[in-house]
Amino acid sequence: MTVHDSADDIDALTAFTAQWEAWHRERDSALAHEHGFLAVTGLHWLSTDPERFPDAPGTWSTGTDGVTVVLGEGEELVVDGTTLRGRHPFGVIPERGSVDAVWQDAVIEVARRDGQDLIRPRHPRHPLRTAFTGTPAYAPDPRWVVTGRYTPFAEPRPTTVGAAVEGLRHVYDAPGRIRFRIDGRTLGLTAFNGSTPGSLMVLFTDATSGVTTYPANRSLHIDAPRPDGTVVLDFNRAANLPCAYTDFATCPLPPAENRLPVAIEAGERIPHERARSTR
Repeated sequence: MTVHDSADDIDALTAFTAQWEAWHRERDSALAHEHGFLAVTGLHWLSTDPERFPDAPGTWSTGTDGVTVVLGEGEELVVDGTTLRGRHPFGVIPERGSVDAVWQDAVIEVARRDGQDLIRPRHPRHPLRTAFTGTPAYAPDPRWVVTGRYTPFAEPRPTTVGAAVEGLRHVYDAPGRIRFRIDGRTLGLTAFNGSTPGSLMVLFTDATSGVTTYPANRSLHIDAPRPDGTVVLDFNRAANLPCAYTDFATCPLPPAENRLPVAIEAGERIPHERARSTR
């Protein structure tokens, strides 16, 4: 290798590391947002019986017409700039949808998961958020950037997976499957649609799960496949879902076929918060 090549390699590694560090900082910043998942103080499932909760105003219930809150004297919520008092029907919340209602410095998330309605208050001063110091992660390493091939299914396949909350299920349309090689082994992952048009997302576990990484799941965003079907899996960006930090999340679990039999020693590791809670 020439000195020139060595300098180029060092520059490329420096740029690669800097890009990963920027991604990691952005992830932690979003997580620590004043109304992010670290601010959630409760996961309250609603029923037809009106009920009050200690971390939210009003009396809450749900039925065939959707979620309703009855606010007491001096209580109010703000939704989309409109102040609500007294009785307010939120109506039927779509599956995996949500509405944010502001209460003082908190946000009350009104949501629906697996056909059930819930509220999830988010308080900026929650200790889980104020004590957050960042997510531990493996050092970025280019060896974990893998090229794979995406094969779409003839039709998207409805795929039912479990959830971090026992008894809950999520159903996603899986548009296809990705195959790739690591250390000479051919592996595969069923993909779901990503957050941007054409992109993909995979949920997976591997041999590090429950050892150095969160046991239930990690996720990986994958840019849209190239015209020839090739995709890039950068496992350095394997990310924790909110359930890695809090018991008040309803995150999906990976499909059974996405349990990789190799150790993916890359990406985010078990959060300090979860490690402390299991001691």
